[in-house]
Amino acid sequence: MGPKVSNAPQYAGSVPGNIQDFWKPTRARSSQVSNEANRCSDPSIKQDVASPIPLPAGLPAYHASELGPWCAVISYDACVRLCLKYYFLGGRDGREARVFLENECSLLQTAFCLEQNLLQPEEELLSKRASESVVHEVIKKPQKTFGKLKVQVKKVKMSLDGPNGCTFSSIKKPPVLKLQRVNRRLSTMKSTVYSEWEALKRVRGAPKFSSNGSLSHQSMAYLQYGTLYLRDMAGLLKVGITSLHNASTPPEPAQETYLCSLRLKSSSDADMTRMQPGSCETHVFLPDGMTDDLIIEVTDSKGKYCGHVIAQMADIADDLGDKLRWWPIYREPEHEPVGRIQLNIHYSTGTDENNNVKCGIVAETIAYDSVLEAAMKAQNFKQRNLLLHGSWRWLVTKFATYYGVSDAYAKLRYLSYVMDVATPTADCLNVIHDLLSPVITGKMKGTLSSQENRMLVKLSDKIEETIALVFENYKSLDENSPSGLTDKPTPVSGFIAPALKPALKIYNLLHDIQSPEAQLQLCKYFQIAVRKILGRHLAETNELVCCSSEKSTVDEIVYPNAYQNMKSLCLNIRNEIISDTKINNQQVLPSFLELPNLSSCLYSSELCNRIRGFLISYPPISLSPPVTDLIITTCDFQKDLAYWNISPVKGGVDAKELFHIYITRLIHDKHLDLLESCKLDKCVGPQVSTSTFVDDMYKQLKETLCEFQVIISRWPEYTLDLEKVIADTERVIMETLEKKYNDILSPLKENTISVKAVQYVQRFAKGNSLPYSFPEELGTLFNSMKKMLDVRQPEIEKQFKSLSVCISQSENAVPGELLSEVTVMLRTKFRNYMQAAVEKLAGNTKLQNTTNLKKVIQEAKESVGESDIRNRMQCLKDILTKTINDLHGHLENHVFIIVCQALWDRMGQDVLRVLENRKENWTCKASRVAVDVLNETFRLEMQRLVGDKDVEAPRSILEVQSILCK
Repeated sequence: MGPKVSNAPQYAGSVPGNIQDFWKPTRARSSQVSNEANRCSDPSIKQDVASPIPLPAGLPAYHASELGPWCAVISYDACVRLCLKYYFLGGRDGREARVFLENECSLLQTAFCLEQNLLQPEEELLSKRASESVVHEVIKKPQKTFGKLKVQVKKVKMSLDGPNGCTFSSIKKPPVLKLQRVNRRLSTMKSTVYSEWEALKRVRGAPKFSSNGSLSHQSMAYLQYGTLYLRDMAGLLKVGITSLHNASTPPEPAQETYLCSLRLKSSSDADMTRMQPGSCETHVFLPDGMTDDLIIEVTDSKGKYCGHVIAQMADIADDLGDKLRWWPIYREPEHEPVGRIQLNIHYSTGTDENNNVKCGIVAETIAYDSVLEAAMKAQNFKQRNLLLHGSWRWLVTKFATYYGVSDAYAKLRYLSYVMDVATPTADCLNVIHDLLSPVITGKMKGTLSSQENRMLVKLSDKIEETIALVFENYKSLDENSPSGLTDKPTPVSGFIAPALKPALKIYNLLHDIQSPEAQLQLCKYFQIAVRKILGRHLAETNELVCCSSEKSTVDEIVYPNAYQNMKSLCLNIRNEIISDTKINNQQVLPSFLELPNLSSCLYSSELCNRIRGFLISYPPISLSPPVTDLIITTCDFQKDLAYWNISPVKGGVDAKELFHIYITRLIHDKHLDLLESCKLDKCVGPQVSTSTFVDDMYKQLKETLCEFQVIISRWPEYTLDLEKVIADTERVIMETLEKKYNDILSPLKENTISVKAVQYVQRFAKGNSLPYSFPEELGTLFNSMKKMLDVRQPEIEKQFKSLSVCISQSENAVPGELLSEVTVMLRTKFRNYMQAAVEKLAGNTKLQNTTNLKKVIQEAKESVGESDIRNRMQCLKDILTKTINDLHGHLENHVFIIVCQALWDRMGQDVLRVLENRKENWTCKASRVAVDVLNETFRLEMQRLVGDKDVEAPRSILEVQSILCK
């Protein structure tokens, strides 16, 4: 073995250009190809990118095996000597070495592909030939090459050069193209000289001197004139020569382009290689002997045959190295020279150009690469099968130790093959970590060579791409997939993929995890993963935000489905954050990486934008179940983030901010709908005990409260807006009832005038007044108003009071204040209308003296007995009995009792006024009898009609009885 070469060539595999395609089957290309090689490796020559040669799926790119049989023989020899040594030492190493020495080292020969290069016993050769004669297929023999030929086409000229001497043969056929150039040039020069000569001829002049001057003066004048003339002529000649020199040559015809087809004499026409002259393209040919000449066929741009060239190998092989030479082009069958072609030919006799000449020195590292590749091929090294085992692992390890290959180089070279087939799986990443860890330790100690440092830099980029793939797909990793990734949506479970832990360990090896840059980069990887997951979820609702907002919103199928999809989006993103929280709680990620905060920041902001865009396209037209479900889900999402101690994000989900404008609009629309329902034309229906209109309106009010219960329970501040709607609606209900019963209420409104004014008017209208009859419609109105006060309003107030605890009271608004104002208004109106009706009914008793209670008491004499007074009270009693019966027919029991109590009290007030004005004994006697008659009448009738045995006397009756007892 020769000396160890520190700068041995490296054979790192190619890296896929796009990290997204990393998990796909690796494609690589050989550094050296045989007859298919078609590009020059000389960096001084411009090359086109060669088409990659695809490898079987999951296999690395092997490079050392392409160094030729000499390197394989040296490596084979080293392995044999190594095995022989350990075999004779015995022990476990001897048993491992015996495997490779059995059957004349056939295992090693096969692994290094040396069956055809090493001498074989005659017996084996004869047996192989006998077995091969049975096979009927024609097997192509391996082609033996005779050096390597690199060809580059520089120029093609289809016109011959001018004659070199004065021979008649050369003058006989001068080049037509060159004669045309000369003629055009001479014509241009002739025209230029002629124009300049004409300019010179136009120059005229004569010396100026006086007529009587002396001869010396005339001589000086001629001398001065001659000097000026020569100066002007010199200037004109200079301009002429300059213009002649700068005159452009007339445009020449466009040069023809040619195409050259190259092949070896031993090759067929199908193996031709086409090259463009001047394209700097280089092709490699492998001739099989000195008679395998290079044949070049030249055609023009239209494909017309122009001629051909035959470059004999004997001429080319005279001198090794680069040759730039002109070769004649002949046209057959005349064999007439029609042009020339300039070729740059490089000819070498070795099979490799990387200083690995046949029978040269092979470095230990290159031999190790050859042994390692042989072991990998023998054990089918590929994706998901990355470890050597058994005897081959022993051989590779002992080879590196025995021949001085450093441990760092051995691990880096092995790692290079692993990276060719690396996948984002736990088994692969664990292998990478185990190989990389001691190398990083050596780097920190400064024990790596320059070659090993270069290898580490190249491999670090590949490793970074692989672990980045893990981080960017931390929820899509699948150990059972060949690529390590899955395209199917994975269920959210909080399960940590096995590949994540070794990937983090590798990241710690490659980076200083304490540095802000490394921490920021790791966070960016996970942000990319979150965006991928988010994009997958958002894709399901993309069409919902792309729709026009002018579409019909009454589609009973599309509208609920759209809101259901948005609800599902919220739930899916919530589940993703829950999964991230579970992953974060398993203490696998670094402490600085708060995965829930990192992911929820993106999730929340993007979800907020998506919901906002969705609501623009699908604004809620009512608080239907799909709409309320989305509101509830959005609120719960926001509450969950706070419950999980996730910091709020600017621009994140704020349910109230998202739905505020739509809630306000819905409340406004509901207000308008309720007011529309309160219009007088809608107040129709049969006249029953309780107004159907009132019942229907309060039913709508209760439905409104139930409909907005979802909103009020989450945002109690909207209670005040709803209270305004309810209170305003109740006022309009009362106004509508007053408009409907305006004719009935008009007579009652007269009693708003003062009592003295009423008595004054009645005095003039006496004799013309008609008794007041309590109408049935008035009873319906009283029943409705009383039901509103006693039943409907308390139900609504109770709901508002249950929510008023959550409302922050302001200076301008107190919860329930508006409803209380409506209640006061209704009670006032009910009391006023009832008192007016009672006043009307009491007025009926004053239309005649026989029924006027005051007259009856005042006209009673002291001598009149109690029976006489009762007889005189009979007419009044009859009127009151009839009135009570009429009231009972129009009023509900509780309203009937209230009105009767008011009428009873009103009659007692008349008795009280008589006692206050006159206190004679006979007046008291008559008043006592009158009060007894009133009490008997009202009690008996009310008990008979209502069944209430405990009827209490009104306040005025009690005062009268108190006065009479004194």
